[in-house]
Amino acid sequence: MATHSVTIIDGGLGRELAKRGAPFRQPEWSALAMIEAPEIVRDVHRAFIQSGAAVITTNSYALVPFHIGEERFANQAQALATSAGKMARAAVEMEGRDTKIAGSIPPLFGSYRADLFDADHVEDIATPLIKGLSEYVDFWLAETQSLIAESVAVRELLNTLDTDNKPLWVSFTLEDSEHLDVPRLRSGETVKEAVTKMADINVEAILFNCCQPEVIDQALDVAQSVLQDKNATHIKLGAYANAFPPQPKDATANDGLDEVRDDLTPPAYLVWAKKWQTQGASLIGGCCGIGPEHIQALSQHFTDTLTTGTLTTDTLTTGTSTK
Repeated sequence: MATHSVTIIDGGLGRELAKRGAPFRQPEWSALAMIEAPEIVRDVHRAFIQSGAAVITTNSYALVPFHIGEERFANQAQALATSAGKMARAAVEMEGRDTKIAGSIPPLFGSYRADLFDADHVEDIATPLIKGLSEYVDFWLAETQSLIAESVAVRELLNTLDTDNKPLWVSFTLEDSEHLDVPRLRSGETVKEAVTKMADINVEAILFNCCQPEVIDQALDVAQSVLQDKNATHIKLGAYANAFPPQPKDATANDGLDEVRDDLTPPAYLVWAKKWQTQGASLIGGCCGIGPEHIQALSQHFTDTLTTGTLTTDTLTTGTSTK
């Protein structure tokens, strides 16, 4: 029986923006709201805070050339990232809670597309996002990472650009289109390899996101075992699944809106979250298709069953996480 407490992360921004009437289309995805209706972004952040999220994530996931195009990225990326940071900070201030802000550093070359990684252009794409967000975020979240090399490159760039040395969480997306005996990233690299490398570069947390909940439990078991073997149990583990059916190997984020499973109701998602907690996860939220109602179910359960406190900058850097 798990006794550690859980920090609740927010859910998926994109679908919630669309639900609330924000401008929303491909290929811009959630970036379009950042461009045309940032106040709706702020209100979605507020909804997740009201639902119990102790961490919200900036709406900077789609602020990359893959989504907004090369020209717009060159001219507006840093300003849009700044706006994303401001909207998150405004939501926290309006709600009056000690909610922390994760600065989303997205997959720079496209979701699930490990094959498109280009080490020579990491700095060009990530730098304006980091510079635009830096003033407003409490820590960094490199999320939906499909391969180890991109996460390492982001860590190295932050070492140069982030003079405040904010903590870094890295979240990997897992292969979920077929059954595998060994959990793997979408690049084909093993979770064991990924966790080993992240421990070596001193990240504060390792998470798994934007994949089906069914594949996350195996990854958490592997991750916990690796961290124990490396005497790195101070590194926190976490999970935030999506509500998509399995995604094929050639999936891209610009083909249209994926269908959302109707079986991942808030109570059903909570069943997975409780299992993840028993496997060592102390950071739990949701990705695409997981809304405020799911986050509220998580928050109510973990608040009712665990002794909780306040997530502070100190807990973010010491590895002792509380709700």
